[in-house]
Formats: sequence, C-alpha cells, structure tokens
Amino acid sequence: MKAIVTGANGTVGSRLSEHLRSHGFEVVSWDRSRVPVDDYWAMEGFVRSVAPDVLFHLATASRPTGRSNESWLVNYEWTSELAWITRQQGVRFVFSSTAMVFSDHARGPFTLDSVPEAPEGYGYEKRRAEERIFQQNPEARVARLGWQIDDQPSGNNMLASLEAQMRERGRVEASTRWFPACSFLDDTVRALLALAWAEPGLYMLDANERWTYYEIVRALNERHGGRWQVEPTEHFVFDQRMMDDRVVLPSLKTRLPSLG
Repeated sequence: MKAIVTGANGTVGSRLSEHLRSHGFEVVSWDRSRVPVDDYWAMEGFVRSVAPDVLFHLATASRPTGRSNESWLVNYEWTSELAWITRQQGVRFVFSSTAMVFSDHARGPFTLDSVPEAPEGYGYEKRRAEERIFQQNPEARVARLGWQIDDQPSGNNMLASLEAQMRERGRVEASTRWFPACSFLDDTVRALLALAWAEPGLYMLDANERWTYYEIVRALNERHGGRWQVEPTEHFVFDQRMMDDRVVLPSLKTRLPSLG
C-alpha cells in the first residue's frame, strides 16, 4: 500500500507517517518546494506518478513563503484541487479539518447537525474547505480534529503549550469553564488510518467526554511529575466538545486515570 501525506513534518503528519510505515505503507511526503500547490498540472502529475492508494491532506500554512493570501491558498484552494484530483484518479482522500470551524460564540457540544459558523481566519477557511471538498469529491472523508495531546512537548500540541506557559509566566492558567475538543495524538492517527477505509463523509474525532481544561491540565501535570504550577481561572467559557458515535476514541481517562 502507498500513501501521500501532506504536512508530513507537522504534529499530526509526522506521527501519522510513522504509523503508516509501521503498517507496511510506503509513505511519500508532499514537498511544496518541488510540487507547488498553485500549479494544478504539477499536482496532478505528482499524484499520478506516485499512484497512491490514499492521500492524507494534513498541511496548513504554518511556514509562510510570502505568497499573497497564502493561508487561503493552502487551506482552501489546494484542498479543492486535491479533492478533484483524487476523485479523477480513484484515490482515497482524507482531509483533516478542525473543531475551530465553530466559533467561540457557538454553543456546544457539537454534533454532525451543528452548523459551522466561524466568520474569519483559520476556522473560516477550514469550514469553507469542508464544503468545497464534498462538491469536488463526494467520496472524500473529512475528519474534524481537536487539540492534540502528546507526551513530547513539540509542535503545537497541548503539552508544548503548557511547557511554554510555565517558562514564560511561571504558572499555567487553566479555565474551569472550558471543555476543549482534544485527544491523544496516537489515538488520532489510528483513527485517521481507519477512516480512510470507512464510509465517505464527515467525522469528528474527540476523546473529551466531560472534562474541563483545568481538570485535564491537572491530570497531565500528575502524569508528568507535577512540574507545573496550575491555577484555575474562569476567563474562557466554551464547550467545544464534538460528539460522533461512529468514531469512538479511547476516553481521556484511559490515558489520564486521575481524571474524575
């Protein structure tokens, strides 16, 4: 089996690539310096030459190159073209979206019937990309992801954020009124691989059944030797949880037994 992975150096992409290789996949990373994302024929030719069984599109505009409106180009236009190319070539297409398609003013927990309404920025671009994908490729799989948790403080995962707060402020502030969409990274990548062979459609991957950010941070602090000073706040009030009974990730409590 063969897979193309965009964003293969990112938080999710790097771990997914490892997971795919452990399952016998040949993994081909998309190098934007060699295959530009604003050149349709280059993109089509690349996918055709690789002839993958599945294309995982995880890339974001995290490393700007100075192009005009680059975030929209990467998050929306590139996504649209890949959806079309994979449809034409009969390649399975899996796109990683985000819980941020819902704005902070929306009322969660969210279900598949909840209408995304992020009005600007990253969440807006991702929700527009979701709409476009299914116009271009009705056989696609779209997976909305929450904040990733890992035991290594790298990339943009939750542990890296907590370590940065501790370095910069000498404490970690965590809201008792925020219920974040989140999951452990290893569980997410396993689910993404499974979704490539699931029914086409929209999926939401979230392991947070009922816990606040404060409770999660305290449990992570215990898991990592109590090295942070954790202070409760009420500064952010939001239920971001996503409910999808078709995708059952291991509960956060399986990794963080001290959760209530």
